[in-house]
Amino acid sequence: MHVSHISPVEFDAELIARHDGSGPRYTSYPTADRFTQGHAVPNYLNALHSRQAQRPGAALSLYVHLPFCDTVCYYCACNKIATKDRGRADVYLDYLEREIALVRAEFDQQPEVSQLHFGGGTPTFLTNAQFERLMAILKKGFTFKPDAELSIEVDPRRLHDGILALLARHGFNRMSLGVQDLDPVVQKAVNRIQPPELTQSVLEQGRALGYKSINLDLIYGLPHQSVKTMEATLVTVLGWRPDRIALYSYAHLPERFMPQRRIEVAMLPAPSEKLAMLKLAVTTLLDAGYVYIGMDHFALPGDELAVALDEGTLQRNFQGYSTQADCDLIALGVSAISRIGDVYAQNHRVLEDYYEALDQRMLPLAKSLVMTRDDQVRKAAIHDLLCQSVILIPDFEQQWGLSFADYFAADLAALRELEQDGLVTISDQEIRITPRGRFLARIVAMRFDRYLREATTTAKYSRVI
Repeated sequence: MHVSHISPVEFDAELIARHDGSGPRYTSYPTADRFTQGHAVPNYLNALHSRQAQRPGAALSLYVHLPFCDTVCYYCACNKIATKDRGRADVYLDYLEREIALVRAEFDQQPEVSQLHFGGGTPTFLTNAQFERLMAILKKGFTFKPDAELSIEVDPRRLHDGILALLARHGFNRMSLGVQDLDPVVQKAVNRIQPPELTQSVLEQGRALGYKSINLDLIYGLPHQSVKTMEATLVTVLGWRPDRIALYSYAHLPERFMPQRRIEVAMLPAPSEKLAMLKLAVTTLLDAGYVYIGMDHFALPGDELAVALDEGTLQRNFQGYSTQADCDLIALGVSAISRIGDVYAQNHRVLEDYYEALDQRMLPLAKSLVMTRDDQVRKAAIHDLLCQSVILIPDFEQQWGLSFADYFAADLAALRELEQDGLVTISDQEIRITPRGRFLARIVAMRFDRYLREATTTAKYSRVI
């Protein structure tokens, strides 16, 4: 296959250091911090009813949040519950079953699912019997397409015997393995002891069982990390040749995430060392033949993410980059966020509140947002920048029935500084992120975020790099 016209990327350390800052990851627009309390249930139900009337046969995406972990990794910023009591998952499944029944009751016929993702927490906290029960509950409420994409986040340290085979029998064909770093000193500092041999064994099991795409998560910026430790980790990981690699920047936000308070700030690498680690990782991955998908993601040229990038069909949703067309998402479990049409709706973040709503036979929704036309227009612009690195202005104007220069006058003015620094090129025909600007795509996208420009909230975001 030919190399995508937007895959080239240049690492400019000086430019990145100058423009690095905090900002949203844009797994949604508007971002989740814009959701508001009140009317969440009626907003969600109205969206489901509109879907029934307008696109009843359209396929759905499902997300299930499984929040339990039996140990806490100190870097973690997920919504999780630490416990060693597997019985708590039985109670949780009782409530998930109630939630699924309430959602299913809003459909005239059993909805068809093209994508399912289990996230957490640690989904593999569940026992084999609990997974069997969960899949039975889901298949009672939904019909899964024969070619559905089923994926799960896996902690190699927390796998019950036979679980990967069990999931494969249920149709799971993708998995993401948490690795973060292979250096023993770094692992001890973040409370995640995971020998390389263990990760390799799980990856090989997955391949033998037919999982067609396996991702490894890595993090740079952890305590005791250095260019030397990163190089050693990359040498080992590249020897395994995973289909995808996600390379995340560690965001130290101890005021928001309590486990991070156990990390000694003095042990974190200096910004210059962190940037050097990123440069090493990027250079090494590109030299090894991986394609830069965007933001944190790399994939082998034959992987579906790389193909989608090449063909212009790449998508972005709450799980990150995706090959699936932009379809409605029903999210289940504590803190999970759904999107149906122009409505976002988030479940209660606190487990007791989630349970209490379901005890009252109510959908466990806490917050929502109904997108305005302006939200939808800006969502499309941000999507094009993050997924294709370009907004084709004539096509955009035709799709939305507007004059781009007039509608985005303030945004274009804000982009001029980035144009002068070589992050973007701007013409009457297109706005294109340059190879030098691709690592700063979030910075470019932020120029189209009306909420940030108007400073209607004081949300705190992770750093871009």
